[in-house]
Amino acid sequence: MQGKNSSEHGAAFHEQLTVVLMSHERPAFLRRAARFYSSLPCRILVLDSSAEGQPALLGQYANVDYQHLPQFGYWGVRAKLDHGVEQVTTPFIVFAADDDFHVHDSLRQAVAFMEANPDYGLCHGYSMMYLALTNSVNYYRRDKKVCEDYSSEIAQERVLDYMHQYLPPFYAVQRTSLVKDWYRAMPQDTSFQWQEIGHTYYMLARAKARVLPIPYTVREMNYGYSDHNTEIFHTLAHTDVKTVAEREHFAAFLHALPTQIQEPDAEQGKQFALQSFEALADSLRTNRALTTELIFESGWIDVEAGPVRRFGPRQYVEMPFYNQAFFDQLTGFEFLLHAMPAGRVQLQGLEGAWTRQQNLMLARNNDTPESVVDRLWQAHDINVFNRTVIKRLVAQLELLGEDDEARTLSDWSARLEAVSEGNQATFDKMLSGRLLKWLEPRQPDAVQAESIARHLAANDGGPQFGIFVLDLDNDIEKLQVTLDSLLEGHSKAFRIVVFTTGEAPAATTAQNTLHFVRVTQSNYVDKVNQSARQSTGDWLLLVSAGDEFTAGGLLRAGLELISAEDCRAVATDEIQRTAEGALVDVFRPGFNLDLLQSLPALMARHWLIRREVFMEVGGYQADFSKALEFDLLLRIIEQGGLNGLAHLDEPLLIAQAPELEENADERLALLRHLGNRGYKAKVTSAVPGTYQVDYRHSERPLVSIIVPAGDDLAALQQCLQAVLLRTRYTRYEVLIAANSSQSAPVNDWLGTYQHPKVSILRADQPMNVAALYNAASQQAQGEYLVLLAADSEVVNPNWIESLLNHAQRPEVGVVGPKVIGRDGKITQAGLILGLNGGVGSAFVGEKHDASGYMQRLALEQNFSAVSSLCLMVRKELFDAVDGLDSVTFADGLNDVDLCLKTAQAGYLTVWTPLAQVVHSGEVPQPAQALAALRDKWPAAFAQDQAYNANLALNGKGFSLGDSAPLNWAQLLG
Repeated sequence: MQGKNSSEHGAAFHEQLTVVLMSHERPAFLRRAARFYSSLPCRILVLDSSAEGQPALLGQYANVDYQHLPQFGYWGVRAKLDHGVEQVTTPFIVFAADDDFHVHDSLRQAVAFMEANPDYGLCHGYSMMYLALTNSVNYYRRDKKVCEDYSSEIAQERVLDYMHQYLPPFYAVQRTSLVKDWYRAMPQDTSFQWQEIGHTYYMLARAKARVLPIPYTVREMNYGYSDHNTEIFHTLAHTDVKTVAEREHFAAFLHALPTQIQEPDAEQGKQFALQSFEALADSLRTNRALTTELIFESGWIDVEAGPVRRFGPRQYVEMPFYNQAFFDQLTGFEFLLHAMPAGRVQLQGLEGAWTRQQNLMLARNNDTPESVVDRLWQAHDINVFNRTVIKRLVAQLELLGEDDEARTLSDWSARLEAVSEGNQATFDKMLSGRLLKWLEPRQPDAVQAESIARHLAANDGGPQFGIFVLDLDNDIEKLQVTLDSLLEGHSKAFRIVVFTTGEAPAATTAQNTLHFVRVTQSNYVDKVNQSARQSTGDWLLLVSAGDEFTAGGLLRAGLELISAEDCRAVATDEIQRTAEGALVDVFRPGFNLDLLQSLPALMARHWLIRREVFMEVGGYQADFSKALEFDLLLRIIEQGGLNGLAHLDEPLLIAQAPELEENADERLALLRHLGNRGYKAKVTSAVPGTYQVDYRHSERPLVSIIVPAGDDLAALQQCLQAVLLRTRYTRYEVLIAANSSQSAPVNDWLGTYQHPKVSILRADQPMNVAALYNAASQQAQGEYLVLLAADSEVVNPNWIESLLNHAQRPEVGVVGPKVIGRDGKITQAGLILGLNGGVGSAFVGEKHDASGYMQRLALEQNFSAVSSLCLMVRKELFDAVDGLDSVTFADGLNDVDLCLKTAQAGYLTVWTPLAQVVHSGEVPQPAQALAALRDKWPAAFAQDQAYNANLALNGKGFSLGDSAPLNWAQLLG
C-alpha cells in the first residue's frame, strides 16, 4: 500500500526539519554550501571538523548554526555525526555534504510525505551527478528508475527489495528518532563502508521507505581517490578470509538490533543480513545502481545568455529531471558553482584562466584606452565570473562612453558581489599566483638601478647578449610579447635578431638593436649560425616568439657573468606556461649531466652560450632541428668536458611548457654523443620525452657486497636472503662484517652459516659501522663495492646491473638506488644537504611510482650524496679517498662525506630509480656529526648543487621557497 503524497504543510518548516551539513578541510565548499542552504527556513547545523575553523560563518546567516569540531578530525566522522544527531530536536533530519545541492522544494515535499505517513522512516527522490569545469558543468546520470515505494509490512521484503535496486538513502529526509537509535547502536569503530551499508539495512528494517518521482539532489561527481577508500563493493564481494569474517561479524551485529525483522534464530538472522549484502553487491555488480553516464553539458560563457546546454546522444526521459523548473534551479546551482568555485578539477582549470586574465590586465607600452578595453574583452571571454575583470571592464567602458554595455556588466558585477568576495585570495594560494608574487621583488628599485648602472659602466657595460628569436609561425602577437618584455626589462645590454617566416616589418641590418631576417623552415638553422658569426654579443640565447623575459632576470645574468671568465655555458631557471595557461616553476639544479640526458626537453632549453664556444663547436646542426640546444650542449661537453658549465638560479623567461613527446632528434643526438664517448649504448623511453641509457659495458666485474652484521638476526637473514634469491648478476661475493661484540643470536648463527658466495669477516676488536665497512673493503676481491645496511632489502633482480650501468662510467664515483618503505611509499630518493635543517631526502611519503618535481623521482640524475643504506663505489676510488671517515663521522653521515670526497676528486654521484631497496630510510645525523659535516663542506651546505636556491628547504622539498628581494648590492661586489 502506497503512502499518502500529501503536500499540505502542518507544523512550520523550521519545526520539522534540521539540515546537518558536514565538512572537513574544505572551506570553499563549506562557504558555498552555507550560502546555498541558508535560504531554507530551518536550522542548518554545520559540523566542521577542519583543523582551522571558519569564524566568518558565526552569525553570518541567522539560521546557520556553525560548530567547529576539530577534535573529531578526518577519521572521526562517525563520532562527529553522532555528536550532531544528538543535538537535533526536529522530527526530521537530512544530512548534506558540503559539495552537494539538495533541491529545496524536494526537501519540502519529502518532509510533507513523512509527516503524512508516520510508518515511513525515510523519503527522498532521484539524484544526478555534476562535475564543475572552468566555464561549464557536466551532468551525469547516477540513478535508474526503481520501485518507488517500499511499503511491505514484512521488513525482510523491504530490505531485500531496496538492496536489489539500491539508491543510497544516507542523504534522504529521515525520521530523527530512527537515526538517533542507529547511531546509539552502531559500534564506535565501524568503518566508513559498514556505516553506509548498515545505515541502509537498519532504516529499512525499522520502517518503510519512499522514493518520490522528483529530482532530489545534485551530487558532486566522484573523481580522483578517497583517503578512506569507501568502495563498498569490495567490502561486500571480496572473498578473502578477513573480509568474509568482517561481513559475518557485522551481519550478526545487525541481526541483534531490535528491528521489525522476524528471524528468531540468530544464525538465520545473520544469514538474512548476508543475503541482503549479496543483493546490494549484485545491484552494484550488474550496474542496476550507481551508474555514471554523461547526459548533458552546460556552458556559461555569456553574461546575458546564461548557461547553454548541450545534450548527449543518450537521454533518459523516464527520469524526472527533464522540465524547465528543474533546469531553472540548475541555473541557480551553476551560478554558485562558477561564482564560488571550489572543486579540485574546476580550480585546476581556473588557475590557467585566471593567470591568462591577470596577464591581459597588465599595462603595456604605448597603451591606449581602446587597446586596454580590447584586452579586457579578451579577458572577459576567458571567464565571465572573474569580478576583477568585470569591474575593470565596466570602468573602461564608462571611460569610452559605452554606457549600455557598462550597465549590463555592472549589474552582473553586483550579482557576483552579492555571493562572493572574489577569487583573488584563492588565486594567490595557487602556484601561479604564488609565482607571480614571488617574481615581484626580483627586480631593482630606482636607487638600486642607479648603482647597477654605475657598476656596469665601470665594467665596459657588462656582457652583451645576442638574443635570437625564432618566429617560425609568423605570429606577430607572440613576437610582440617577447619584444615588449625585453623593452620593459631592466637590462638593455642586448641585440635582437628575429628569424621570421613572414615579411619583415622594417628594413634592418645586423648593426641595429632589432634586426629581422627572413627564413624558411629549411634554412633557418643556417641563418642563425650566420647571425652568430656576425654577432657582437658575448653570450647567445635562443628563444621562441611568445617567450617572455622576466623583468630582472637578464640584468642579474649580466652582473653575474662579469666575473665568470671560465664559464662556457650557463643554464638559468624559468617559469613555464602550461597548455591551459597556468604557471609552473622549472627551477633546475646545478649542472647535472645525467638529468640533462634523461630530460633534455626541460634541461637543455634557453642556455646562455658563450659566443666563442658556440663558434668553436660549429654552432647548431640542422640535422637536429628539433633538438638544437641539446645537441649543441652535448658537443660542448664532448669538446671540453664538464668544466665551465654553470647554472644561475634565477628565472630568465616565462615560456610555453614543452610537451613531453617522442623526439627522434633528441634520441639521435644522445646516441651520437654516447657513441663519441665510446659507448654502443641503447636508449629507451619509459615515458615519451624521457630517456634511460643502457651503456652496455662489455666488462662484467666482480662486485663485493659488504653487509655489517648488526644485532638484529631476523633483519640480517632477510637482507641476505633477498640478495641471494633476487640477484640476477652472478659475479658477486657477500662479505658479512661481524663485530667482536655481536649479539649472541647473530654470533651463533654466523658461526654455523655457510654459503659459497658468503664470507664471514670477524673483527678482533669493537668497531663502529664505518670502520667495519673499511676493514671489510680491504679483504674484498671485487672491483666494485656495495655498502649495504643489514636492514635493507634489495627488490629488483637487476639491481646490481642498474648500479654498475653507471658505476662503470669513468666520470662516476658513487651510485645509489631508490629507497621505498614496506607500504610502497618513498623513504629516500637521493640526499639533499640543508633539507629540514640537516641532510634529508625529498619526496618522502610519495607513491613509489610518482614522477615528482620535474620528473625527478622517475629519472636518473646526479645528487650530491646518496646513503650507505645501499651504494656502489669503485674500490680503487674508495681507497683513494681513504674510505669512510670512521673517526669524525663514527656515528653517522660518513656516507655523505664519502660522496662529497669523491665529488671533490672530480667524480659524479648518480641516483637511479631502476635499482630499488626496501628500508625505512632514516639518515642518522647526530648533532656533533652534522656540525662537523657543515664545517668540512660549507659550500655544499650553502647551496646543494643538486637542488636550487629558489626551492624551499623544508617539508618534502622541491616546493616554491619564500619570496624575497634580491641582494643587488651583493651582486655588485
